Amino acid sequence: MKRNFQIALRFLLAKRRAMLMTLAGIVFGVAFFIVTQAQTHGFEDLFIRTVLGANGALRVQDKFQNPITSLMADTGDSTEGFRVPLKEGRTYIPGISHPGVIKESVEKFSSVSGVSEVLAGRASVSSGFRSLKTEVLGIRLNDHLSVTDLGSQIRFGSLARYSEEPSGILIGTRLAGRLQIDIGDTLFMEHLGAKRRYRLVGIFETGVGQYDLTRTFIHLDEARLLFKKPFGSSYLQVALFDSDKAPQVALHLEETLQHNVDSWQEREKTWLDVFRVLRFSSGLTMASIIVIAGLGMFNTLAMIVMERQREIAILRSIGYTRGDIISIFLQQGMAVLIAGILLGWILALALTYGVSSLPIHIRGVFSADSFVVKWSLYHYLWAGFIASIVILLASFLPARRAAHIDPGEVIRRMGG
Repeated sequence: MKRNFQIALRFLLAKRRAMLMTLAGIVFGVAFFIVTQAQTHGFEDLFIRTVLGANGALRVQDKFQNPITSLMADTGDSTEGFRVPLKEGRTYIPGISHPGVIKESVEKFSSVSGVSEVLAGRASVSSGFRSLKTEVLGIRLNDHLSVTDLGSQIRFGSLARYSEEPSGILIGTRLAGRLQIDIGDTLFMEHLGAKRRYRLVGIFETGVGQYDLTRTFIHLDEARLLFKKPFGSSYLQVALFDSDKAPQVALHLEETLQHNVDSWQEREKTWLDVFRVLRFSSGLTMASIIVIAGLGMFNTLAMIVMERQREIAILRSIGYTRGDIISIFLQQGMAVLIAGILLGWILALALTYGVSSLPIHIRGVFSADSFVVKWSLYHYLWAGFIASIVILLASFLPARRAAHIDPGEVIRRMGG
């Protein structure tokens, strides 16, 4: 085996320029594949954290009644039927009539880490001569902090002052800019002719442009007075210990509570699909560089087979088997492959770190001031796996051709 490798190395060095080009293709293909996956996966994780930090993992809302369709069971002479509930035909009753009871039931689930009761509605917020439409969320502060990242989203003012001020209000950064107001200023909220006065005690930034432009938070009791709803709530916002299990927990809660329960995956399905497509398309594009490197490997080894027929014939004549010849050519491919993967991983580490330090300014679906990357061993393993499949396949075909060279024919041809 050692002698086979020495022969493989000799053949390899005879085509060092072509092999270096192939090696460069593998290195850059592996590195760019990892970097693009780290970026797209990083921004996807940031989006998910932003969504969970603003809206929680689950939302319990709207009591429903299932329609029942009777289907006859095929039981011979039996005429008994069975009933199948159809989700599409449900009758929904907006809001939650008894939020306290539902909240206690939700909190009993071991997978639930927090529950916040929310009374939501639309109103006009005004300051001076400016007036804008806003989504008002009435909350209990401590409960809401257990299901969102509101505590870390405050940019100006403080939650301590909000908790002490019954008429305190929290608004988003973009809304504060539109209204041209600052901490301590007075705001007026109007709904169906009713007008109430509030004091701005905090300005938050979720990173989601729409939320920062339209959302405001007031105390739940104040929301009941503003919307004239002494009882009930709009929905319960729920946080889970493991947000990835939200769809399964949502189904269990629906069956238990007879209320509609939406998971964050269901609410954000469109954006999640977009990120998956981006990951796949970027991975496919970068993998094409590895495929091109594989073609270079194939061409180089094919040339070696054509140019080294005499040496191959001599090796066969002195006792080398077809398996030995295949081993020699595969070891050439393996040597370039291993070097390419290792150098590609090192380059990927450097590029990923460098990219993560580049400044950007994104405000919209999420907020970021630099490129977000996800460091994952799976990205490196996938890049190595793709490179291995391509290069080994590209090496095997010429190796198989070399193994089938007839030494007698080559010697006769050379002698003639």
